[in-house]
Amino acid sequence: MVDHHVDKMAVVFGWDPQWFAGILFVLSYLLIMSDRINRAIVSLSAAGLNILGGVLTQDAAIDGIDFNTIGLLTGMMIIVAITRRSGVFQFLAIWSAKLARANPWGILVMLSLVTAVLSALLDNVTTVLLIAPVSLLITDELEIEPYPYLFAEIFAANIGGAATLIGDPPNIMIGSAVGLTFNDFLFNLGPIIAIILPAILIPIYLIWGRSLKTTPENRQRVMNYRESDAITDKRLLWLSLFVLTLVIAGFALCLANVNYLLNTES
Repeated sequence: MVDHHVDKMAVVFGWDPQWFAGILFVLSYLLIMSDRINRAIVSLSAAGLNILGGVLTQDAAIDGIDFNTIGLLTGMMIIVAITRRSGVFQFLAIWSAKLARANPWGILVMLSLVTAVLSALLDNVTTVLLIAPVSLLITDELEIEPYPYLFAEIFAANIGGAATLIGDPPNIMIGSAVGLTFNDFLFNLGPIIAIILPAILIPIYLIWGRSLKTTPENRQRVMNYRESDAITDKRLLWLSLFVLTLVIAGFALCLANVNYLLNTES
């Protein structure tokens, strides 16, 4: 077993490793919050400085990487990136608005439900990025404030993402570390999520819901949308849904064996 211990005096300038790493951590967050430099560049630069500064060795840094999580996130993001080109997310948003008869509160509820379900099956951050632009378009047509919709969708994404192993990066890391399966998350957290999601809509309604009003003319403009026009590539849509179905089925049926093999190899 490799000894990753680093002598305190080996750190640059003789600084305490905790102070050196802590300062880099704070500076990294400040740079990320400034949004002036790409977040990946900031994170990788800080990690490299920790190694160059002597806080930890390169072997320790590599051991700290969860390649299962990175691989899973990469694969799901590729699937989402390809699927979005078909226009299915815009289709779902418009379909939800029309199903609610363009009622402002009904649209908020439907978009929240769609966001929660997609976040459970895909990456929750990506889901918000795909649903939010269509939500802004709909609220613009209704001439109402978009903030309640974005607020509800962010909450729904975090709540729905907690329901499955693949919905949120922390879930993937926890499941990979302790051997929890897709079904472990779904069966234990799914019922709780089904209670929390409607519950979170209650304060949103009390704060904003009663003031979400628009004119019949604005509602008719939304109803005139044709959700079928959002689908730009039907062949890609069906292929993407087929692949996504296989992936979800694979997680639900086979992940227990995969986790066993990973734990055995480690």
